[in-house]
Amino acid sequence: MVSGIPLSQALEGYFITARARRLSRHTLAEYDYTFRAFESFLGDDRPLASITPADIRAFLNSRTGLSNKTLLNHHIGLSALWSWALNEGLVDRHVIREVAAPKAEQKAIVPYTQRDVKEMLQACERTRPYARPGQRTCDNSRPTALRDKAIILLLVDTGMRASELTGIRIYQADLANRRVTVEGKGNKERMIPISPRTAQALWRYLAERGEKRKAEALFLGKGGLPLSRYGLLRLLERMGERADVEGATVHRFRHTFAIAFLRNGGNAFALQRMLGHSTLEMVKRYLAIAEADVESAHVDASPVTRWAL
Repeated sequence: MVSGIPLSQALEGYFITARARRLSRHTLAEYDYTFRAFESFLGDDRPLASITPADIRAFLNSRTGLSNKTLLNHHIGLSALWSWALNEGLVDRHVIREVAAPKAEQKAIVPYTQRDVKEMLQACERTRPYARPGQRTCDNSRPTALRDKAIILLLVDTGMRASELTGIRIYQADLANRRVTVEGKGNKERMIPISPRTAQALWRYLAERGEKRKAEALFLGKGGLPLSRYGLLRLLERMGERADVEGATVHRFRHTFAIAFLRNGGNAFALQRMLGHSTLEMVKRYLAIAEADVESAHVDASPVTRWAL
C-alpha cells in the first residue's frame, strides 16, 4: 500500500539505508546536495507519492547555469531515492524513469604539459612576490612546500581522483613497496603503484610532520585537519596562479597521467585498473589522443616523407 509519508521523512529513511550500505562520503554528499535543492524547489513538504514526472522535469529545468553533468547527478540521486522508495512500498511508480536523463557533455581533454607540471612544482617553494610601501618586492618560503610537491607528484604519477587522494590514510601509503591504496567509486579499493621519486617525496613530507598515527589522513590542511576536496581544489587553483598555468584542476592531472602512460607504451587494460574505471570507454578516448600523437610523429619523421622518395 502506498504511504503518505512526506518527502523530508522519506529522505531520513533513505539516508539511514544509504549509510548502512556504506555508500561513499562523496556519493552521500552529492545526494544531499540534490535533495536539498529539490526540497527548496518544491517549497513544501508534500507526500513523496504525490510527486510527478512533471515536478521532476520542472526541477531539472529550473537548475539553470549548471553543467549537464551536474543535472545528470541530480537525476541519478533522485533515481536512487525512488528506487529505494519503490522497494519500501512508499510509492507505486518510479517517476524518475519517466524523465529522460540529461546527457553529460564531453569536455575537451587538455592535459598539462611537462613545463606546466615543472612550473607548478617550482611554485610550491615560494609565495607570489609582493611589495610593501617603501620596501623592495619580496617573497617568502612556503611552509607547506613538501606537502604540496608530494601532492602534485602523486596526482601526476597515479591519475587518482580528488576524493581518493584526500581519503588516503597514512597506513595506506606503502612507501617501501611503492604503492598506495585508495577507495574509489562504490567503495571499491584498489592498489596503485607509484614511482621511487613520488615515494621519496611522500617520505620527506611525512618525516617533516613528526609524530603521527597510522590512521591519520595522509595529507593535512589548515589546523591539522584532513585536507578536504575543496581545500585540494583551492590549493591547485592558487598553485596554477603562481605558476601561470590556466585551469589547474585535479582532473587535468588524471588526463595527464593517462595520456602520458599510453604515450610511453603503457597497457590500456592496466590503465583502466589504475584509474578505477568500470569500462574502457574513457580509456578509449585517451588512447585516441595517444595514437594521434604517434600518427603525427610519423608524418614528421617518416623516411619516405623526409627523403622525398
